[in-house]
Amino acid sequence: MILIEFAFIISIGVLIGIGIVNSVKVSQQQQRLENTFYHLLEAQNGEVSLIQLAAGARVEADLSRQYLERQAKVFSATLEVDDDGNTYYRFPKLRLPGNN
Repeated sequence: MILIEFAFIISIGVLIGIGIVNSVKVSQQQQRLENTFYHLLEAQNGEVSLIQLAAGARVEADLSRQYLERQAKVFSATLEVDDDGNTYYRFPKLRLPGNN
């Protein structure tokens, strides 16, 4: 009986540990997405493509797509296609204080 209780406690500990590790990973990915997104906005005059965001943040394309689509809704970005057929979102001009 003690062995079963011990195994149960260890299993709960492992599950909690996995949950904590996963939570930290998701938080780190979100932070990288945010940092990369705002860097691209500034560096590329408001044009951000999915592949640029995913590669810059080093996260999966699906996660980058979800993030980019949320940001596009929030900032009222438009989806555009360039002469080479590449798609990107055009966000409103970024105006930082002191950069008139």
